[in-house]
Amino acid sequence: MRALSLIVLLCAFALPVAGCGDDDDSSGGGGGSETTTSGETSTTEDTGGGAASGGGAETLKIAADPSGALKFDKSSLTAKAGKVTIVMDNPSDLPHAVEIEGQGVEVAGDTVMRGGVSKASADLKAGEYEFYCPVDGHKQAGMEGTLTVN
Repeated sequence: MRALSLIVLLCAFALPVAGCGDDDDSSGGGGGSETTTSGETSTTEDTGGGAASGGGAETLKIAADPSGALKFDKSSLTAKAGKVTIVMDNPSDLPHAVEIEGQGVEVAGDTVMRGGVSKASADLKAGEYEFYCPVDGHKQAGMEGTLTVN
């Protein structure tokens, strides 16, 4: 399982370098950055510099715990105001998803099985939001975190 985590981490850094991105990014430009919050590192990817939402879009990457524990690999994330996408990889045998909630926003990604990816995107203003797994009982068991938008 440790090798899988290393592969996911390497892919997170290789994709921005290789110029790959999601299909919504037609503006090019952008690079990766790391943000440290409460001792945890979250990788962000600037996917373009559109000013329509007050700034560029950011993609934050998280993963479900591969051992099956009901937790994400990060419990806090930071992003700039504008379009924010949380991408969750699921290396677990359990179904998981990601949802963003707060300040009138509630957006959920698809529930996915092992090897799947769940994405939740929203145009966010500065403030605190919650991200969690909306599968029954997972949030209550601790599969949640805080998203701080500056």
